[in-house]
Amino acid sequence: MTLPVTVAVLPSFILACNRSKVYFYVYYVVRIVAGVFCDGTMQCLLLAYVADQVGARRRAAAFGLLSGVSMAGFVSGTLAARFLPTSSTFQVATAVGAATAIYLRAFVPDSGANSLGDGACDPLLQASSCSTATSSSSSSDDLSPMLPPHKGALPSLSDMVALLTSSMTMSGAAIVTFFYSLGEYGLQTALLYYLKAQFGYSKDEFANLLLIAGAAGMLSQLTVMPVLARFVDEEILLILGLLGGCTHVFLYGIAWSYWVPYFAAVFVILSALIHPSIRTKASKSVGSNEQGIVQGCISGINSFAGILAPLIFTPLTAWFLSETAPFNFKGFSIMCAGFCTLIAFVISMRMRGKSGANEKLAIVQHGQA
Repeated sequence: MTLPVTVAVLPSFILACNRSKVYFYVYYVVRIVAGVFCDGTMQCLLLAYVADQVGARRRAAAFGLLSGVSMAGFVSGTLAARFLPTSSTFQVATAVGAATAIYLRAFVPDSGANSLGDGACDPLLQASSCSTATSSSSSSDDLSPMLPPHKGALPSLSDMVALLTSSMTMSGAAIVTFFYSLGEYGLQTALLYYLKAQFGYSKDEFANLLLIAGAAGMLSQLTVMPVLARFVDEEILLILGLLGGCTHVFLYGIAWSYWVPYFAAVFVILSALIHPSIRTKASKSVGSNEQGIVQGCISGINSFAGILAPLIFTPLTAWFLSETAPFNFKGFSIMCAGFCTLIAFVISMRMRGKSGANEKLAIVQHGQA
């Protein structure tokens, strides 16, 4: 975790020194190189670290709290950027990043190879069955070995594919992640242009909308998800989040008044449950030594959707906002993003149904034994 945290400070440090044209180009090059180490990496490592420290039964709440703190940082950074002068923004960002790196080295202990509590098992490294407590939260096909021991070698691309296709849980999580991320990034690609064309939103109004969404997501992950995780499993949380996500996107697409986008942003309270639920489900289906690998796979799928979405939704948005649109529906591209989220919702429902069937079969077999 020290490497990405330290490298992430370098781009902002360059602009903190000087904001001339030459420094900007240096910043741009360093930012690209730093992105290789930092973009998505920190989240994967943090989730793997939390999975080492927290048992399977409490992992959904822990992942939600981690996401909530990250969202709180996003909201705080957005507010600070609005009130700080431009000359001080990068200096403050550099100072905060440096303080984070120092705190990490000074106060965060190495997780090492600690085993997980709460009945967690290591199905990837052993062929033995798990405890009854864990089997109640994992389907029977998740308990078979997924990856062979690597003996220190880096896993190959074929190993990653084998991991994602080795069980219904992993393949379902991968598909849900792809379609939801495609819809999420599609919404981000089209939303500003749509709101400006439809209601004349300025960048300040769009920033206010982002702040509302960020505050709603922070509230959800810090308070709502830890409470709900005590009573329902992550599959129910995922379905609930995707239902809210569909409502969130479709309201944007059919917005009939200036205030509707602000109302739609409130549904982030539900959609904020999606990513922690997916990552919790994936985390529970692998062993302690594969936590980083599985979180990296999920992040890779998310990043691939982030690359694909602008290629699809940018020309689609431009087409339906132009005078050559085949019909008058400026929110059509956002509705398409909503249908991607709807596909993820349907798949999550099928995952829930199959998981319930597997649990009933396991109970029957246990009773016969």
